[in-house]
Amino acid sequence: MPRPFCRRRIGWQPERCRFFPEGAEHQPVDVITLNLDELEAIRLADLEGLYQEQAAEKMNISRPTFARILESGRRKVAEALVYGKGLIIGGGSVEIEPQPCGPGFEPGCPGGRRMP
Repeated sequence: MPRPFCRRRIGWQPERCRFFPEGAEHQPVDVITLNLDELEAIRLADLEGLYQEQAAEKMNISRPTFARILESGRRKVAEALVYGKGLIIGGGSVEIEPQPCGPGFEPGCPGGRRMP
């Protein structure tokens, strides 16, 4: 019997969930789906500069699982950029980490987004 799948914790939600090559609205384009956990892994490793061990802890997963998620996400982004494919971000078994609420945050704090 396989081990039960645990949900990956993410601490951020993207404001945009679709990216398409310039001029794609006039022609059909292949689309790649980037899961939320893959985007979170890319954000933590490449944007925040965390080591895999630290990033895996934040996502509540093991370091080898983090490495697999990161590799998959990077491959998808590279394929979209190199071959001019569209990217749709969403899906995956994730739980959103609660963000602090208070002055300067939107009412209800969805994803902890700051008010403009």
